[in-house]
Amino acid sequence: MSSTRLLVLGLLHEQPRHGYEINQMISAGALEQWTAVKSGSVYHALTKLEAEELIETHSEERVGDRVRHLYAITPAGREVLRDLVRSTLAVPPHAVRSDFPLALRWAELLDRREILGLLDSCAEAIEKERRLTALGRQAKAAMSPLAQAVFDNTEAHLAADAKLLDQIRTALSSSGRE
Repeated sequence: MSSTRLLVLGLLHEQPRHGYEINQMISAGALEQWTAVKSGSVYHALTKLEAEELIETHSEERVGDRVRHLYAITPAGREVLRDLVRSTLAVPPHAVRSDFPLALRWAELLDRREILGLLDSCAEAIEKERRLTALGRQAKAAMSPLAQAVFDNTEAHLAADAKLLDQIRTALSSSGRE
């Protein structure tokens, strides 16, 4: 929820918006790929943020049978946004914690072919992420230096993960384990 709170409050800091518009921005920016934000969580977040008086309904308009709310950030919401920015910038951008090393510890429970098949699936997922990252970089041709740094970092992490899988494959091959 903190990722969604950060995104919603940040977008409302820029200007008042409708929930639908926020969801569209998540889809257009492929944010579900890059962040822990899910488009389905926006309306729940808006309801909760409004109950906490961090945002307010700025206006309402009727569209057919539906009422569209235009949300705006409150001064309290701006303070919470600053706190979220502070706390998020204070932690590493990519988690180094993973259950992958734990699974490796007991990989001998599986036969070698199964392990290699699983590693191949993992490598395919990494390559898919690499392609999506490259497409994302191309789509954002006029990128700020900050966005450029994020793309560079993502590519470096994906390259490191691919290298790790290669090292594990090599170790499995040299062990001769079946």
